[in-house]
Amino acid sequence: MEMLKVSHLGKTYGKEVMYHALNQISFSIEHGEFVGVMGPSGSGKTTLLNMISTVDQPTTGDILINGLNPLHLKGDALALFRRRELGFVFQDFNLLDTLTVGENVVLPLTLDMISVTEQDRRLHSIAKTLRIEHLLGKRTYEISGGEAQRTAIARAIIHNPSLLLADEPTGNLDSKSARTVMELFEKINKEHQLTTIMVTHDPVAASYCGRIIFIKDGTIYNEIHSGGLRQQFYQQIIDVLSLLGGADHGV
Repeated sequence: MEMLKVSHLGKTYGKEVMYHALNQISFSIEHGEFVGVMGPSGSGKTTLLNMISTVDQPTTGDILINGLNPLHLKGDALALFRRRELGFVFQDFNLLDTLTVGENVVLPLTLDMISVTEQDRRLHSIAKTLRIEHLLGKRTYEISGGEAQRTAIARAIIHNPSLLLADEPTGNLDSKSARTVMELFEKINKEHQLTTIMVTHDPVAASYCGRIIFIKDGTIYNEIHSGGLRQQFYQQIIDVLSLLGGADHGV
């Protein structure tokens, strides 16, 4: 079943001097897939994620999420769609220092006026999955970067979104914390069949995905699928990145 369909997506900036950040990109993602998006600096991958997340509007093309085009929604309807259908995980966590870890996690449910009893039930279930039960009463400045990102993931999925969007989720983490976070992404994707799209420059993080879409100069350059062995998939990713243009694979 198709969860996301991107058709002829384009994004142009400027008037007198035109810059094509995205150029006629088309692809689809099935329900339950874990897809990585990679490419050199300025290739358009974060622009693509911003379009899918409805943060930015494309110049041309369409996006369908579960058959609905969110780009046609306005105001409260768009805010509601974002809050209910999408989950977001960012490089810098985006947690609120004024709230405890537990309060940060249940924030989407609070905004949707879910009962406190149901909030507690979901919070403790998800905290167990992400191994943050012992952190719920702490403030965000009292926890490590890896713990903060696990908290951010919990917040992103507590409302059971249709689509999880992650932008460089391991970018601020050491290698051990990054591995833990990626193992949790993989676990959530497999156990909950949560469709996930992740922009990353890190081939190790990307090797946890089932499929990688490579973007260069605003167009799709290549696409590879995991055969199941992560080490082999990692090597495939390295090979494509080397063809894409050397060592610079940043945002």
